[in-house]
Amino acid sequence: MDNTYHLKYIHNNNTTMIKEREGVPFITFPKLEKYSQNIIHGFSTRLGGGSKEHLYSMNLSFTRGDEEENVRENHRRFAKALGYDEKRLVFSNQVHLTRFHKVTKEDIGKGITKESDIKEVDGLVTDVPGIPLITFYADCVPLFFYDPVQNVIAMAHSGWRGTVERIGEKMLRYMEKEYGCKAKDVVCAIAPSICQNCYEVSEEVALRFWEVFGKEHGDALLYAKENGKYQLNLHKACEITLLEAGILPEHLDITNLCTCCNPDFFYSHRASNGMRGNLAGVMMIREE
Repeated sequence: MDNTYHLKYIHNNNTTMIKEREGVPFITFPKLEKYSQNIIHGFSTRLGGGSKEHLYSMNLSFTRGDEEENVRENHRRFAKALGYDEKRLVFSNQVHLTRFHKVTKEDIGKGITKESDIKEVDGLVTDVPGIPLITFYADCVPLFFYDPVQNVIAMAHSGWRGTVERIGEKMLRYMEKEYGCKAKDVVCAIAPSICQNCYEVSEEVALRFWEVFGKEHGDALLYAKENGKYQLNLHKACEITLLEAGILPEHLDITNLCTCCNPDFFYSHRASNGMRGNLAGVMMIREE
């Protein structure tokens, strides 16, 4: 890790790798890095871009009030750092549901060079080389998937609604149905998002997690506060879901960074009271 970044880690391990190219820092994961000859992957920070004021500097969203040319320049910089063509990106339109889209060549550029008809989708999947998939975040959980057997990639956006609906498991089932993937073959990463100490939820939300995950897991995911609210561990909930769905422990990386604990390095909706840009996760199958 680059020690020039003074970050707060939520636990001490090496499941998050901080890299920098062309002045752009980004996050990768060791288990996915093993397949770097086959895939490109990365998660952005808020650094290295050209956006201004509360959006500084690597805002990758066109929907946060930024100037369009700033966002396009940020995409150019991030794409150059990771090694893909930003004009071929396929955007998701995230609405906190568990719907997925099978990306084909016809989707290339949707969201960045042409209008997208991919609506109400929180997960993208493809087996087509040369198409970078992108999903957006500012505290919600990014989930990365790669099946090296079928050469399939996927990304899912998991807020509390997606997490309680077990979006990670549903993505694996979708990959199985569409591409013949087996969970035991899939390599996953849970990327930076909000940690338990930063994420307060209502009793209503807590009860939904107890209902879905059961008391044993529910007690591990939540602790009560004196104000009647609860602190929720989304990272752990996603981990439980993926392992119960058949992901092998040795195929799973779990972040050691919180977006809210590190607001100078990441965008965080909670830390900024909504005055923020968007982070992004990108995956692409390399072309031969």
